[in-house]
Amino acid sequence: MIRPTDSLQLALRAITAHRLRSFLTLLGIAIGIAAVILLTSIGEGIHRFVLAEFTQFGTNVLSIAPGKTRTSGHLPTGIPTSVRPLTLDDARALAQLPHITGMTATVWGNTEVNANGRLRRTTVNGVSAEMLKVFSIKVRSGQFLPEEDSDSARAFIVLGAKLKDELFGTSNPLGARIRVGGLQFRVIGVLEAKGQFLGVDLDDAAYIPTARALELYNRDGIMKIDLSYEESVPAARVGALVTAMLKARHGREDFTITTQEDMLRTLSNILDVLTLAVGALGSISLLVGGVGIVTIMTIAVSERTGEIGLLVALGAPRRSILGLFLGEAIALSAVGGLLGLLLGIGLAQLIHLVLPALPVHTPLSFVVLAESIAVGIGLLAGVLPARRAARLDAVDALRAE
Repeated sequence: MIRPTDSLQLALRAITAHRLRSFLTLLGIAIGIAAVILLTSIGEGIHRFVLAEFTQFGTNVLSIAPGKTRTSGHLPTGIPTSVRPLTLDDARALAQLPHITGMTATVWGNTEVNANGRLRRTTVNGVSAEMLKVFSIKVRSGQFLPEEDSDSARAFIVLGAKLKDELFGTSNPLGARIRVGGLQFRVIGVLEAKGQFLGVDLDDAAYIPTARALELYNRDGIMKIDLSYEESVPAARVGALVTAMLKARHGREDFTITTQEDMLRTLSNILDVLTLAVGALGSISLLVGGVGIVTIMTIAVSERTGEIGLLVALGAPRRSILGLFLGEAIALSAVGGLLGLLLGIGLAQLIHLVLPALPVHTPLSFVVLAESIAVGIGLLAGVLPARRAARLDAVDALRAE
């Protein structure tokens, strides 16, 4: 029986005896692991970035849009259809439901904004006073739209951070008059910068009362109603309450409900598939590394036929010979995997330094999985050569020497 320490020494001696060959073999594994780590780090970084973009407005949000997507084929975009539109009365009724903590009825469009001698075309949103509560947005200066009866809402406007800079520069806009389309508004607040959301600049926008937006865009109904609800309450329960209320008011289910949980779950599944796809592309190079280990170990068995015959003649069990060559294959792949991890993580961080806008994240689970895959490839690649070595007849092996 060969002692474990002797087996380890024999395996290391065999690897270091042909340094260049061993290095080139583990380099194949290293490149494969580095490719997997690099691509999955970028994929996971994008995954987390996109989910963070969605959740910055809260996760306990439910949206209602006119039109039944499943039956009529209408997408909830707010485009006028033959279905009954959502109204401000609907929105007020939904705000009174149990577990609802905030409501905003939204109408939006693109129009010209004229102020301070400057003209700009931008998105003007009609929203309710509770929009800040629903979407976790903060005011930088002044105040947001006050709680007022929608039928007598005053002509107030709140500016996004970028729109304020475009129209007023460094000047204080509070109290200034702004012409939006054909209507006059007075500035009462400026929102904190939110940046971009999936390519849309959230700061290049203005916010007015919903009733004023209906007048501005000459619309009969609102485009969507967003509700925030208590975090401890399941989205399905809130959705059931909303459905019952609107069906009672409309007489039929002519609306579409979308929860933030549904969107995040679907988006997360899609991003998981994309991450796995890019990881699979990188793993192709791991197959090349596995073929390299098979080749090198086969050559090693041929070169060490005499050594194998001597070990068998001295009474070494077949399983010890098998373990010896499997150990060499696993050692090569394990070292190659560690080198690949260092290379992949280093490249990922370097890319992030060069391109800060590109999110990169390498979870510990990816690191453990990649190293396990490397060891597994070494084990599988070493089985055939190791079995061949273990089956050699001692007399034939010594005669070959």
